[in-house]
Amino acid sequence: MATIKNLKNEVWKDLQIKNKSALRKKYAVSNMGRVISYYEDIEDGKLLSGSTVEGYTVLNVKPADSYQSLYLHREVAKLFNKKPGRNYKFVIHMDYDKKNNKATNLQWATKEEMEAHQQFSPAKLAYKEKQRNRVKGLKLNITKVKSIKRLLAKPGRKTMKQIAEQFDISEMQLYRIKSGENWSHVTLD
Repeated sequence: MATIKNLKNEVWKDLQIKNKSALRKKYAVSNMGRVISYYEDIEDGKLLSGSTVEGYTVLNVKPADSYQSLYLHREVAKLFNKKPGRNYKFVIHMDYDKKNNKATNLQWATKEEMEAHQQFSPAKLAYKEKQRNRVKGLKLNITKVKSIKRLLAKPGRKTMKQIAEQFDISEMQLYRIKSGENWSHVTLD
């Protein structure tokens, strides 16, 4: 079998797999985001590509009678990046590329940090831009949103339910307009 050629400064560590004694092969990941299976020596290992689930690289292993799906980015972070605290349960890709699983590109994050990070993903920004320029199939338009924002700003105004009924939209849509999550580009000037 061909020897694995290490990348510059590449370090390998054995994957932490439950019931791994039931596996015929051993598995290791590197700080460069690569994964291999091997029998005795890492040098004699076989480079694996894994499968893709929602853009993430996943390694499926079957120790004993149960399958385990291991997300490569999480496994690399567990072995090479120290968790800052107990609330850091999510791993984010700093460059938003789910295939770039190098340890230097991964960071542990809290739920709030992960959600904030996602807001600046190129895919999310492109989606928001597309939605902003959409004109077909919308219940609201800029004129209606300006009217809604005026009503929301008025002291002693109608209730949220009444405003929602007036414009035939949900109260949730109103709260999203009020918070700036939706229609934030529309201002009252």
